[in-house]
Amino acid sequence: MSAPTALKNTTLRAEGFSCPSCVAKIENKLHGLDGVESAEVKFSSGRILVTHDPQQVSVRNLVDAVAEVGYTAKPSAY
Repeated sequence: MSAPTALKNTTLRAEGFSCPSCVAKIENKLHGLDGVESAEVKFSSGRILVTHDPQQVSVRNLVDAVAEVGYTAKPSAY
């Protein structure tokens, strides 16, 4: 039996959203991905905080999911 994978915390910087319904769209899309434990969009700062299993969902998958609902995101150092 293999050891469980450690969850990773990833911060993305998002652009292009301007309202609470945009936030909900992004959060719902990310929550729907296998391997995402939590996703929270910080409206005021434009940050998306995601806790995920990197063996199931990569940072690229997260960025692509945000793009699928019409917004731009990129990994952030903070």
